[in-house]
Amino acid sequence: MSEPIFDLTYIWAAIIAFGVIMYVLMDGFDLGQGILFMFAPNEEDRDVMMNSIAPVWDGNETWLVLGGAGLLAAFPLVYAVVLPALYIGVFLLVAGLIFRGVAFEFRFKAHTSRYLWNWSFSIGSIVAAFAQGAVVGAYIQGFETENMRYVGGALDWLTPFTILTGLGLVAGYALLGATWLIMKSEGETQAWAYKLVNPLLVFVLLVFAAISVWTPFVDEFVSDRWFSGFSAIWLLPIGGLICAYWIFKSTRDKREGTPFVATMGLFVFTYLGLLASKWPYVVPPNYTLADAASAHESQLFLLLGLLFVIPIVLTYTAWTYWVFRGKVKAGQGYH
Repeated sequence: MSEPIFDLTYIWAAIIAFGVIMYVLMDGFDLGQGILFMFAPNEEDRDVMMNSIAPVWDGNETWLVLGGAGLLAAFPLVYAVVLPALYIGVFLLVAGLIFRGVAFEFRFKAHTSRYLWNWSFSIGSIVAAFAQGAVVGAYIQGFETENMRYVGGALDWLTPFTILTGLGLVAGYALLGATWLIMKSEGETQAWAYKLVNPLLVFVLLVFAAISVWTPFVDEFVSDRWFSGFSAIWLLPIGGLICAYWIFKSTRDKREGTPFVATMGLFVFTYLGLLASKWPYVVPPNYTLADAASAHESQLFLLLGLLFVIPIVLTYTAWTYWVFRGKVKAGQGYH
């Protein structure tokens, strides 16, 4: 049998990596609204928070579906190993997203029971964000495998390290949500969001530092990657620190859109640092992208479909954000 003319594995890896970071950025700020929701000064502020994300939150989760479906199609070994290892974590993630979605819609219609839907929206958001962070931590730790099967326990993913990464992502999403609220609100709501940014930024940086120090003890491969000599990989945390300073400075100067852009930059540099740390392992510590890839024919067939899907998703996402651009005012909203 002749060899494929070109290897689609790395193209698919780039597509899935793009889908994941788009989900983190797009759904991160609306999860952040939920995380901050019960800390809002009053019900009017909560209305503004919900109305700021109401037109876009459904579309934001499209990227999760795209990344998950692409992962199943292009790297089936990931599903065979990672899902059994993370069943409970993934269940909590999906349950949190469903719970907050139901609360989102019911809250607008409720009167006497509105406070219950407020708590439901907030708790669902926190659980979903924490589960995502814990899953990332479990990926950094690696999975106990044998003959391409997961052989560990149902709760092996839940460790002090993954609890720390879960809390870190909750704080990161809250920071993204606060900077989004600065951009989309005004008056007292915006002033409250400004006050949140610096404490959240300090907490995120402290967690980032703790994870960075802890990770080499969790994974020797990551330690070798980072400390075997200076390389371009060190530019990624430097870029993240520059973004952190940019957040601080733009918030101090009362900029409106810049803190949100800088926070997205912080997420992108952190995400690229994670990918660079584990490359080319997709099921650490044993299986690379090549080991996990599906057949070349399957990858090519599905890639042809994505050539149409991704431009459509990007177009309607950009159009939605354009149509609903501008400030959200108290008493006025999507609903």
